[in-house]
Amino acid sequence: QVQLVESGGGLVQAGGSLRLSCAASGIISSRNVMGWYRRAPGKQRELVASITSGGETLYGDSVKGRFTISRDNAKNTVYLQMNSLKPEDTAVYYCNKLLATAYDKWGQGTQVTVSS
Repeated sequence: QVQLVESGGGLVQAGGSLRLSCAASGIISSRNVMGWYRRAPGKQRELVASITSGGETLYGDSVKGRFTISRDNAKNTVYLQMNSLKPEDTAVYYCNKLLATAYDKWGQGTQVTVSS
């Protein structure tokens, strides 16, 4: 059974940092590429970063150089270290497998709010 539980969000000032965690039971495996997504108010959900089982990473242009995705397969957990946060990073953040759709199971997400 797939369970996704995101945590670590909060309110932070611009320039601050947060570390998000995602407990991804039933979905994270050595073959799955995992990703962090976000949905800002009034916008569609977008992929922020992804990581392969071998640790290869890709980032969206808006977060490149500021965010770092990592994973611990033994703990079924995916992380997102977010530094130099900007107000435009404000969103609900979710983790899931790469190319997850609205028909896949999603967690409740974790709210990140960056004040200017």
